[in-house]
Amino acid sequence: MSPAAELAHSTAVAKGLRFYTDPDTGLMVMTEIYHKERGSCCDSKCRHCPYGDTKN
Repeated sequence: MSPAAELAHSTAVAKGLRFYTDPDTGLMVMTEIYHKERGSCCDSKCRHCPYGDTKN
């Protein structure tokens, strides 16, 4: 992940946001906040998943 994407994520988390736009790709990305509110891993290898890799 690029430094710009890391900054975008940390800024979004600091603001309590569930999503942010990746500055490198323009795609919407779910923050760690979104994943924690979801309550479990969806096994899609999300960038900011706080649950770790559960398929190995």
